[in-house]
Parts: sequence; structure tokens; C-alpha cells
Amino acid sequence: MNSQNQHELIVSGIHLDLTPSLKTFVREKAERLFRHEERIVRIRVELECDRGAAVGAQFKAKGHIVIHGPDMNATVQADECHKAVAMLIDKLDRMLQRRHQLQRVKRNHPHAVDLDAGIPKAVA
Repeated sequence: MNSQNQHELIVSGIHLDLTPSLKTFVREKAERLFRHEERIVRIRVELECDRGAAVGAQFKAKGHIVIHGPDMNATVQADECHKAVAMLIDKLDRMLQRRHQLQRVKRNHPHAVDLDAGIPKAVA
């Protein structure tokens, strides 16, 4: 991570050993989110491997973005861990773009507030 920004990235594995290459892959993908939105405080990525009833291993990637305003959460599943991470980052990026677009529309088109005539007059 760059020392000039205050962003924090937490990568954790559930039933999965995180290799240094997997951590690097997640970090490189998450940099795109930090570049698009400077107000992100923290991103937490949880990678989970489910070797249950399915024939092959099923990977689940969960993302949690702590940002000024409401936090954002996303979850994706895939048959490969790297594919799940890439899909998760794409989903979080779309969520951030939608949030930014909605805020921009709200900022550029404020709505007028109608005041009723029933406001009491000041007593002299």
C-alpha cells in the first residue's frame, strides 16, 4: 500500500490458507477501488473455501467496504478463488460507481421543500 494514503486492506481466509501470491492478487485488484473512491476507510475481503457436498471446491468471496456514509457489502461464489476475487472487486466497483452517480444527481438536483401556510406567527 502507498504510505501517502490512509486506506486499509484486510484479507482473511476461512477454511483456506492464504498464499502470498493470493494476498498480492487481492491487493492489486483492490487498488482499483481505492483509486476510484478516495473516501474509503477500509476494505475487508474474506475468502472462504467450501469443500462440502459439491464435487469440487466452491469458493466464496465476501467484501465489506467501510466508507464515509453507509457501509457496502457484497458476496460472490465461483469455482476458482482468483475468479471469485475478480468478480467480487468488479461487483464492489459497480456498487461504488452507482453510489457516486446517485450522490452526484442528488447534489446537482436538489429538491425544493414546500412549507405549509400553517406556520404559526411569532407572538409580539
